[in-house]
Amino acid sequence: MTPLRPVADDVRDTTEIGRYLGWLSTRRGLDFDGYASLHRWSVTDLDGFWSSIRDYFGVRFHTPETAVVPDPRMPGTEWFPGATLNYAEHALGHRPDDEVAVIAYSQTRERVELTWAQLRDQVSKARAGLRRLGVGRGDRVVAYLPNIPETVVAYLATASLGAVWASCAPEFGARAVIDRFGQVEPKVLLTVSGYRYGTKDVDRGSEVAEIVAGLPTLEHVVHVAYGDDASGWTELLGNPGEPGFEPVGFAHPLCVLFSSGTTGKPKPIVHGHGGLLLEHLKNHGLSWDLRPGDRMLWFSTTAWMMWNALLSGLLTGASIVLVDGNPLHPDLAWQWRLAAETRATLMGASPGFLMACRKAGLDPAADLDLSALRQIGSAGSPLPAEGYRWVAERFPGVLLNVGSGGTDVCSGIVQGSPLQPVRAGEISGPCLGVDAKAFDSRGEPVVGELGELVITAPMPSMPVGFWGDRPVTDPDSRYRATYFADYPGVWRHGDWVRFSPDGGCVIAGRSDATLNRGGVRLGTAEFYTVVEELPEVDDSLVVHLEDPAGGNGDLRLYVVLHDGALDDDLRHRIKSVLKSALSPRHVPDEITAVPVIPRNRTGKKLELPVKKILLGARPEDVVGRDVLADPTALDPFQARA
Repeated sequence: MTPLRPVADDVRDTTEIGRYLGWLSTRRGLDFDGYASLHRWSVTDLDGFWSSIRDYFGVRFHTPETAVVPDPRMPGTEWFPGATLNYAEHALGHRPDDEVAVIAYSQTRERVELTWAQLRDQVSKARAGLRRLGVGRGDRVVAYLPNIPETVVAYLATASLGAVWASCAPEFGARAVIDRFGQVEPKVLLTVSGYRYGTKDVDRGSEVAEIVAGLPTLEHVVHVAYGDDASGWTELLGNPGEPGFEPVGFAHPLCVLFSSGTTGKPKPIVHGHGGLLLEHLKNHGLSWDLRPGDRMLWFSTTAWMMWNALLSGLLTGASIVLVDGNPLHPDLAWQWRLAAETRATLMGASPGFLMACRKAGLDPAADLDLSALRQIGSAGSPLPAEGYRWVAERFPGVLLNVGSGGTDVCSGIVQGSPLQPVRAGEISGPCLGVDAKAFDSRGEPVVGELGELVITAPMPSMPVGFWGDRPVTDPDSRYRATYFADYPGVWRHGDWVRFSPDGGCVIAGRSDATLNRGGVRLGTAEFYTVVEELPEVDDSLVVHLEDPAGGNGDLRLYVVLHDGALDDDLRHRIKSVLKSALSPRHVPDEITAVPVIPRNRTGKKLELPVKKILLGARPEDVVGRDVLADPTALDPFQARA
C-alpha cells in the first residue's frame, strides 16, 4: 500500500527518535537502518533496550539496580531490582523557573497558567499539607476532581511521598466512585462540589456526601475551590514546603487505574513508579516526538489513562494543556482554536472527533495558525481510512499518529512514530519494546489474518498487579486469569488484530465482540467503517447473537441517523453496501434506529453489554449507569430484549 506520508528524509536530524538513533550509534555502537530493525532489537535485547531508555533520557536512580530484567518470564517479571527512584522528581526537574509548565482551560473559571517555578512550589506545599494529614508511603489519596491544575499538583505531591493515587472524574455518580475508590481504602479524598459543562451548572454536593459516607477508611476530605464552593485547598497549601522525593522501588505503586466496569466490577490496575516513568519517556519522546519546550494538548477526563499520559508530557520537559468541560462546546472547532492559541506541537484527537470534523467540512489548518503542530495523535477506537485521508489533506506536513493500547499498560501497544510511514486505515506497527503479535486459536502467530492481539515479551509498564489481589504469580490470581489464562506466559490483550507483512496493523475491535457468521470472522470496527461512511448514518453498533445449534445466528445493526427516518430504501442501501464491502454473510438480519449508541465515558462502544441485555440480562447486572456517557443509552435495548 502506498503511504499517505512516507518517512521524511531528514528524520534522523529533526526528530527525537532520530537523535536517539545517533546516540545509540555513538554511545552503544549500534546502528539500525530503519524502524523494523530497531524494533526487532528492542524486543529481543530487553536489557540493552530498556537500559538505553534509562540512560538516554537521564533517569535518576537513588540506588542502582543489580540487573535490568534478570528473568523475562511472565507474569511476575521483575525490572531493575535494587533500583530506587521517584516519578515526581522526573516530572518536575526539567525546565527554567519562568517558563510555562501548565496551561488550563475550563468552562467553570478563567484560563490558568503555572510556570515551572509555581508548579514546583505548589507541589512542595501540597506535599507538606498531605504530610500534616498523616499521608506517607503506601497510603492512598483519591480525587473526585476535574482536569485542572490542582489535580496535577495533588497527583505529583502524592507521588513525591511514595503514596498511591487514584482519580475519578466528577461526571461519575457516587455508586461508580465508591465501587472504585472503596477497593483501595483511601485515607484522603480531594473533591469539588460542582462544575460547569458547556453552559450547564452541575451540582455534585449530594454525590460528594454519599461518596464520603461510602468510604469508611477516609480520615480527611479536602474541598478544592471550583465554581462557588468553599475551599480546603488553600489550607492544604497554607504552609511553605520544601521539595522532596521519597525514593521507592521500581515497582512501588504510583497510581491505581480502573477498568471501565463494562464487563464486571472495575479492576483496580496498579502501575509502578519505574514502569510508567520508563514507558512514558520512551513513548512520549520516541513516538510522540515530545521534547523540552513543546506543548501537548490532549482532551481527557481524570478517569481515563490518557490523563496520566498527558501529565507525563512533563517528563520530557514539554508543557501540558489541560481542557475541562464539554469538548464540543461551543462548537467542533474549539479544540483546534485552543491548539492554535497555545501553539500546541502535539494534539490528541479521538477518531470520533476527527470524523465529526470531516463530516462537518472543517478546515482548521486553513482557518487557524496551527504552524506549531507536528503531530496529531488519535486513540480510543479505530480510525477509518477516510479519517487518515482527511488529516493528510487538511494538515500537510503534520504526522498523524494513530495508536491503540489501554489502561492495562497505560500506553500504546501499536502506534506510529516519525520513523514509520503512515498508510490509510492502518496503524504503523508495534511500539518499541512491545513484542506484539496476532495469535490464532492454537497460539500460533499469524500474518495477514485476524487473530488475538498478544504481547510475547514483558514491558515495564505491565501492571504491578491488581489492588487487593493475590500475587501475580499465583495461579488463582485475578491478574493471571485476566491476561494469561489463554496463552500461558503470553499476555492476551483482548483486541482482535490483523498484522500486514510490512508490520502495519488494523485493530478490528474487541475479540469478545467478533462477528463469526458461517465461519467467516470479522471485527466490528470493519463493520462500522462501512456503515458510518453513509451520509445518513452518524453512529452505529452491531451485535451478533450466536445460534447455540451452530447456525448463523442473528446479526443486529443499530444506527443513529443524521436526520430523517429509517425507511426500507435506507435499509436496503445499508445491506447492499455491507454485502459489497464485507461479505453476504455479514448482511444484518435486522436494522433498527436508536437515539444514541451506548458508549463508556472514554468513547468506546459497549457491544458486549448490549449483547448481554439482548440475551436477557438486566442492565444493572451488566454495566453501571454511571459508566455510560449517556445514562439513557441502554433503554432501547432493554425494551427489545
